[in-house]
Amino acid sequence: MRIRPRLLIPVALLVAAATLGTALRAPEPDFAWRIPAPFPRPPVPADNPMSVAKVELGRHLFHDERMSVNGRQSCASCHQQALAFTDGLGQAVGATGMRHPRGSMSLTNVAYAPALAWADPTLHALEAQALVPMLGTDPIELGLDGREAEFLRTVRGDATYRRLFARAFADDAEPYSLRNVVRAIAAFERTLLSFRSPYDRYRYGGEPGAISESAKRGAAFFFSGQQGGCFQCHGRWNLSGGVRVEGDTSAEGTFANTGLYNLAGARSYPAPNTGVHAVTGRAEDMGRFRAPTLRNITVTAPYMHDGSVATLDAVLDHYAAGGRTIATGPHAGVGRLNPHKAPNVDGFALSVEQRRDLLAFLATLTDTAFLRDTSFSDPWRRP
Repeated sequence: MRIRPRLLIPVALLVAAATLGTALRAPEPDFAWRIPAPFPRPPVPADNPMSVAKVELGRHLFHDERMSVNGRQSCASCHQQALAFTDGLGQAVGATGMRHPRGSMSLTNVAYAPALAWADPTLHALEAQALVPMLGTDPIELGLDGREAEFLRTVRGDATYRRLFARAFADDAEPYSLRNVVRAIAAFERTLLSFRSPYDRYRYGGEPGAISESAKRGAAFFFSGQQGGCFQCHGRWNLSGGVRVEGDTSAEGTFANTGLYNLAGARSYPAPNTGVHAVTGRAEDMGRFRAPTLRNITVTAPYMHDGSVATLDAVLDHYAAGGRTIATGPHAGVGRLNPHKAPNVDGFALSVEQRRDLLAFLATLTDTAFLRDTSFSDPWRRP
């Protein structure tokens, strides 16, 4: 579900409609969050309260390959559970074969995200975001633009969906609508919660032996302002910067230019991936991309918005140097000298032992129960 700024224009009216009514209220009585203490509940729009039936409908839609122009791709094609709802590609490929400029972001704990794209700080609502891969044309993802009625006829004609829609939208005289489709998908996505990693058990669960001594040293390095300082962008319990929670949706997304590129000329990042600049047009926003959550980071390679860094080892090289140097080719440049680089990305000393400790810490963020949870799995799959 990748976003490009120009993609928002054709679906602007639908996005606006889907964004209406974002005040918060308590979930419906029949829905129970599976969130351990001390983690908060995520925000839920007043016009799309959670319900068991809606989540189950959303799970079916999320995994349904009929929701694409080629009949072979679904939301889950680019957001695979085993890969923390990414796809293992630097740049995903849509239903028509069009390659996307950026990679699929992880949906781990997406319900708390203040912004839902790599470079668009204005897209906050999951309901609105779900319309983009369905109807967007630049790039084409699922390719349903102009085929909305055909897709809804397919849904209406399916016995499973007739049962699920009737339960999820029992008070709706005409439940088979695009609005209800994205409401159900968004409700399902809000349940993609990951709080069961070894680090969670160590940090919040009272299990001091849940992670190794090496990982503990790595965590200390990560959260130290005098050493790694990684927490400055990947902070708080979600390791993603600010989060929005029930009762407080004031947090904004963390966007930063990390010195990944430094091309000669006015645009120091290769088009079309110029970051928030592509939305605002402001020079100071050049190369600013969102800091994703580091939860389950070991299964989400390749890294960075364009998948241009293959391994976590190479990611550490990039940040330790305070930016990436590309010696030759069309993207040659010294990222450390990018004029719009975030001032806190200034490099740090990293010994062999500290590198090993940091990697050990990052590995403790893998929540295998989340990656295998059958409540997120494909309900259409035959044994």
